[in-house]
Amino acid sequence: MAIPSPDQFEKLASFYLGRHFDMTSGELQDSLLMYDAKDLCTHAMCVGMTGSGKTGLCLSLLEEAAIDGIPAICIDPKGDLANLLLTFPDMKPSDFLPWLEQGEATRKGLTLEQFAEKTATAWRDGLASWGQSPDRVRKLKESVDIAIYTPGSNIGLPLTVLKSFDAPSAETINDSEMLGERVTGAVSGLLTLMGMDADPLTSTEHILLSSILSHQWREGHDVGIAQLIRLIQSPPITRIGVIDLETFMPAANRAKLAMKLNNLLASPAFASWLEGESLSISRLLYTPEGKPRVSIISIAHLTDSERMFFVTILLNELVGWMRTQSGTSSLRAMFYMDEVAGYFPPVANPPSKPPMLTLLKQARAFGLGITLATQNPVDLDYKGLSNIGTWFLGRLQTERDKARVLEGLEGAAGQAGQAFDRNEMERILAGLGNRVFMMNNVHNDYPVTFQTRWAMSFLAGPLARRQITTLMADRKAAADAKQAAGNDSMASEPAAVTRPVVPSGVDEKFLGVSLAPRPGNQLVYRPAVAAEGSMHFIRASADLDEWTDTFRIVRCGKGVPEELWEQSEPMSKDADLLDEPETDFAFSDLPDDLRSKSKFRSYKSQFKDYLYRHCYMTLYECPMLKGYAPGGSSEAEARLFFQQQLREKRDLEMEKLRDKIDSKIKSLESKMRTAEDRIEREEAQYGQAKWSSLVTVGSSILGAFMGGRRSGVATAARGIGRATQQKDDIRRAEEALEMLQSDREELEAELARDIDDLGKRFDIDLVKLETTEIPPRKSDLKTEDPFILWTPWQVDSSGIASPLFELPTE
Repeated sequence: MAIPSPDQFEKLASFYLGRHFDMTSGELQDSLLMYDAKDLCTHAMCVGMTGSGKTGLCLSLLEEAAIDGIPAICIDPKGDLANLLLTFPDMKPSDFLPWLEQGEATRKGLTLEQFAEKTATAWRDGLASWGQSPDRVRKLKESVDIAIYTPGSNIGLPLTVLKSFDAPSAETINDSEMLGERVTGAVSGLLTLMGMDADPLTSTEHILLSSILSHQWREGHDVGIAQLIRLIQSPPITRIGVIDLETFMPAANRAKLAMKLNNLLASPAFASWLEGESLSISRLLYTPEGKPRVSIISIAHLTDSERMFFVTILLNELVGWMRTQSGTSSLRAMFYMDEVAGYFPPVANPPSKPPMLTLLKQARAFGLGITLATQNPVDLDYKGLSNIGTWFLGRLQTERDKARVLEGLEGAAGQAGQAFDRNEMERILAGLGNRVFMMNNVHNDYPVTFQTRWAMSFLAGPLARRQITTLMADRKAAADAKQAAGNDSMASEPAAVTRPVVPSGVDEKFLGVSLAPRPGNQLVYRPAVAAEGSMHFIRASADLDEWTDTFRIVRCGKGVPEELWEQSEPMSKDADLLDEPETDFAFSDLPDDLRSKSKFRSYKSQFKDYLYRHCYMTLYECPMLKGYAPGGSSEAEARLFFQQQLREKRDLEMEKLRDKIDSKIKSLESKMRTAEDRIEREEAQYGQAKWSSLVTVGSSILGAFMGGRRSGVATAARGIGRATQQKDDIRRAEEALEMLQSDREELEAELARDIDDLGKRFDIDLVKLETTEIPPRKSDLKTEDPFILWTPWQVDSSGIASPLFELPTE
């Protein structure tokens, strides 16, 4: 069997998944299975029992997307997906050694070093047999950033969803049904985490929290968990439905609910949920520099209730992110979830189910491809699965599993308006073997069977906690170093004996705590100067007319900087600002410059000057596409904006090319069928003429022996002539067919050349940006009076202080 060449599978926006497999003969074919990336926009489901090769297929799909620059968020309940980090371009035994088990080597009668040598050879040869070189593995490694997040744990990179419940997009807020789904999901997930099985329709706790969140989000405010505790005690609403708040839930009951949430957050066992970077879909999909990222979110260490909470919050965040994107028919990003059973059941309605259903119904319009995998299709909502266009089906365990899969396939065929042959599907499913899958794609005319290619990632099996920690050790060290850089010593800083008095006429606020303090640390408020302003940016040629609000603070714990606002940092406009200090906090002393009201008048004028001179809006222009990115975009966001535009143009041009060539190929195929029919007809006539002439010759010879007429010989000669003529007709018909086949091959080669040219013309790496700095319109600048903001810190026994708050990055 021929080894595929890169020219056959390194195709634009096309994923190399394996080779076609002939179920009748049980043989692997030379033809490759190439999956169109755009087809993933209508989602995919991979089903197969243990040992079917499901994990290898799904990893291959993620590898292909990564090579194409498509980012992905992956929920990993077992640890299999961490294998994506085990890519070894050099194929050295030492690369494989740390990921092999001594017990397995012993069972094979080998030392661990010998086992590593054998494994490296097997992997190198396996990849080569599928035409994949070490350079392709290197390309995969360099195409994306891969990170393993472990919410509620520091096994990998910690990730928290408890620092804030961010307000959804304006579109969601203005749609009462969408807002209701988002609120219900967030509250259900939180109460599940608190160990409360609360019905959204009857639970007073659920209804109160939903009312608070709905009110705050309608006002456009993010809600921190610490802030939510205070809002439970003093809600921003006076009535629930037609009943006054106190009657609906008395203050004492609200205090108990607030205390229960506070105790959960204050629990030492729960402290890890408050650590790590905040959940952000954009950051999970792209690095700050705009490089595509594959974020593997491992949840194997969580309890069932914690898993449900996290998955629900993540799915809701994904829905919110999706609705902020522009519509597209090109694949923009992937969401992959393994072992989805339990989160999308057929009868029950857990909080994870509504957002999952929303994604399956709506994500295709935004270029977000959903890929799900399971061993147990019987535990899935088959009606929801009818929204899935591609099914990868491996060996199934039970007849019930087959029945559920067939229901889903039939529903998907109905959605696409296609015929469905249930008996044929059953026959194919019954014959599937190891690593052999049937693909039923609504974009194709018929299902195909194929064997999966060799995965480029080393399939070491589910990785243990210590192995995940090893893989993320360098990243965590870099994050810890960055955090340490934000800490400083307070050994020389005097603490005020009493709360300092601020100047008359100057406001003061207290920043709410958003990070959990460590037990035994001293809690201290440090002073800062804060101010808010609004800027108006205009540039007609870029269709820019935008107001931007800004909120900045200057830390003054060690005195007021000479260049005040040049040392300022951004603060979220929805920061949790309190009128009174929290308990157990001491105060740092107030610098002399902050004791003078006249200084604050000067700070206001300096702030306005700072905004005009330093707060430019950078506009990014792409000459290649002759357009501007939306105002306010960062360089990474602008690059992604243009890359998506380029991807859409590429896919559109490719579709036009394929349509043009396909129509010619179909015309040729029609002529080829006619030519094949003619060959069959000519061969039949030749066979008849040949047999007739043989009979005639035999009769003539026999007649001559018997004294018959000579005319029989002439008749036989004419029969032989007709047979020869028929044979010439066959030759001419075969030559005509060969010419048509040659024309088809030329058309296919022309298509390949044109697609290759398209890939070069629309290479996303060729996107070049030009920048223009736009200052705010001076006459429209608006600034508020600066005020003193007390920021919360903790100080350990050695005098090292660290903030109990986070500031957004510039």
